[in-house]
Amino acid sequence: MARLGPFEEGPSLAVGVSGGPDSMALCALADTWARARGGRVLALVVDHALRPESGDEARRVGRWLGDLGVDHVALSRDGPAIRVAVHAAARAARYGLMGDYCRDRGILHLAVAHHRDDQAETLLLRLDRASGLDGLAAMAAVVEGRGPRLLRPLLAVSMARLRATGAARGLPFIDDPSNRDPVYGRTRVRRLAPILAADGVTAERLARTAAALGRARAMVEGAVANFLAAAVTIHAAGFCRLDAQAYRAAPDEIAKRALARMLLCIGGGAYGPRGAGLRRLHEALTGGAYGRGRTLGGCRILPGRRGILICREPRAVSAPTSLEAGGSVLWDGRFLLRSTDNRGGLKDAGGPMMVRRLDREGWSDLPRDDRKALRRILPAAVRPSLPAFCDLDGVVAVPHLGYRRRGTGCGEDLVFSAEFRPARCLMPAAFAFAETSG
Repeated sequence: MARLGPFEEGPSLAVGVSGGPDSMALCALADTWARARGGRVLALVVDHALRPESGDEARRVGRWLGDLGVDHVALSRDGPAIRVAVHAAARAARYGLMGDYCRDRGILHLAVAHHRDDQAETLLLRLDRASGLDGLAAMAAVVEGRGPRLLRPLLAVSMARLRATGAARGLPFIDDPSNRDPVYGRTRVRRLAPILAADGVTAERLARTAAALGRARAMVEGAVANFLAAAVTIHAAGFCRLDAQAYRAAPDEIAKRALARMLLCIGGGAYGPRGAGLRRLHEALTGGAYGRGRTLGGCRILPGRRGILICREPRAVSAPTSLEAGGSVLWDGRFLLRSTDNRGGLKDAGGPMMVRRLDREGWSDLPRDDRKALRRILPAAVRPSLPAFCDLDGVVAVPHLGYRRRGTGCGEDLVFSAEFRPARCLMPAAFAFAETSG
């Protein structure tokens, strides 16, 4: 756990508990660790509703946790039955439920029970998919994002040791039959483990390989971070500028990775561009052959006197959404929008408040004198993708331009804000590879 810090004094730690031997062992170990530091553990038990008996199993796990003196919360997945990509969909639902719960309650750390055998299986699965360095580094020991820090403290520990730990502590567990279903790729890889081990390709060796590749990934990501810090300027209005000369001078692998990070951050998506599209754009930028601009990953890439401008592609911006007084919404995967109103100002505005991009029509709605002054604030290519707060009479406010309509009847106490909160930051925390022993 020390390698996964820092932790606050008296750490509050959530643990995902499925009821399997690995998660039960993690819960018991984490509880001991937290109590010794004046903290506490909260177990999160998710019912995926994938099998008829899953509800009963979740309740049984809850009783076991109670017997251990560990507080727990039961979380349930709502919605239609999962029919396609069952494991992937269930995993996404599980992490979504647990992450939302932790974020809403200010829990900073969420531990899960992935272990050394899981790490070895992940490496094999990604070899089968011809993954690159990032994929072959397998699972990170720490993942930081919008929600709690995801911790995997057991990546260097074998499943056999976790079972032995559970047996020594008298921990009950559930054996999930889906872990033996050959329809899932991970199960098929698991069945190969004894054959591979007989030839010396053990889980321990595979995990060491993943750790070595993790070190390499961390070094590359460090170089990318240094490049981004030196060559990129990011703006609170959701765009960035890239030093063209520095980009051309950078090694190809570093430059392409940095470009992908910029497009991912500005585009607001969950995954950045890759493959042929990214390669063609990189070649155009290094050769100076991108003419009047390119588009990729929901972004526009444009030449400029102050460097290469990367901004949101207006046509890719999210649809309009409503926003209530005193409420907030994450819009376009990039902006956290808020309206602060203590006196019912929105009710006096004559209709619902909407958020949409500042398109050409919205820009034309602004008074001519205001447009003349606002043109100097941000590049013209950026304006059409900015969030604009609107009512039935048109644009009320555009925070990034400092614009607020006069005489709206909304009240002086009504304040709009738009904070740049991309789904993926320009450069995340360095890849935290799992140390292995021996």
